Amino acid sequence: MIENNQYSRVCARINLKAIEHNLLAMKNNIPDGTRIMAVIKTDAYGHGAVEIGRFLEGKDYIWGYAVATAEEAFELRDAGLSKPILILGYTFPYAYERMIREDIRPAVFRLDTAKELNAIATKLLEYGEIKEPAPIHIAVDTGMSRIGITPDDDGVSFAKEVRLMTGLHIEGVFTHFARADEEDLTNVREREEVFKSFLMSFEEETGYRIPIKHCANSASIIAVPESSMDMVRAGVTMYGMWPSDEVPRDIISLEPAMELLSHIVMVKEVPAGTPVSYGGTFVTDKPTRIATIPVGYGDGYPRSLSGKGYVLINGHHANILGRVCMDQFMVDVTDVPYVKEGDEVVLMGKDKTTGEEITAEYLGDLSGRFNYELTCDISKRVPRLFINK
Repeated sequence: MIENNQYSRVCARINLKAIEHNLLAMKNNIPDGTRIMAVIKTDAYGHGAVEIGRFLEGKDYIWGYAVATAEEAFELRDAGLSKPILILGYTFPYAYERMIREDIRPAVFRLDTAKELNAIATKLLEYGEIKEPAPIHIAVDTGMSRIGITPDDDGVSFAKEVRLMTGLHIEGVFTHFARADEEDLTNVREREEVFKSFLMSFEEETGYRIPIKHCANSASIIAVPESSMDMVRAGVTMYGMWPSDEVPRDIISLEPAMELLSHIVMVKEVPAGTPVSYGGTFVTDKPTRIATIPVGYGDGYPRSLSGKGYVLINGHHANILGRVCMDQFMVDVTDVPYVKEGDEVVLMGKDKTTGEEITAEYLGDLSGRFNYELTCDISKRVPRLFINK
């Protein structure tokens, strides 16, 4: 059984040592002196941003954190984290003043955003409420067609105009590769050259040396470490998951950081011809021993695993029977010896008796999603239990 009663229904066990292993593996694959930004957006891909941030706060090889929204950044500051924070997405105006006061960097790619930030920062500087111009990172679109200025003369003109805003400090310029997780890296190398050309044009026309240039994401940290520039952004690989099946797996080793565990709450024997779960989509064809697991799609365990997939109980496979419910699902334990109520169930992770593993990749493929979409979907009602071993 799971040792701590607080986590008796279900828990996501997060191994901080695995996260450290993964970060050091990436660090050893990039040039010495390259900064690492830990991407802990979406609650650290479902792993728990605050606790992971606290764990990384004392690691000198971590420059700072990347998040997606102002709210995520504020949560980290409220928790006492002091390293630099970059918001990768658009920040809405209501958050500007607090963001500047708390030394949080926005991604800037609209002139109205830059002007509003500059006005607020200039006023705070005049009042002595901040000591330095507000740091920002300019986002450049090199192929995502998402956010970012264009890497052409118009983009250079934009960056030059922002450079003249005395309340702002262009601390960094970054882009995001759209196809870094493909086996063919031609596109990545082309986009990197486009980005470098833009940076060169801006620096030559202004005489300003951009302190932090960054473009490498998890996939390119592994496959294209020469694209590291001044800093890399470690995302999915930090949690021990691979960006795609096309990213080579013989360059660094990764350890999955999350396990999803529960235990059996009921075991019953049913005769042949017994329907199981909603709609009776599964009917037993022989006498069957069924175990109920108190986890469901309300916890983020995919309903699309209904009637397929399995869990691990005492080192044995137990196939999912019928539909996954909001809060429970049933498995076939007919062939699991000595099974009883209270036995641990591995939904994702390694079985401690055999070492067999159910991976996020496997569950993602089976449920029609990808690995870190799955971990992001593990709901807030699933407690995270952090271990460091």
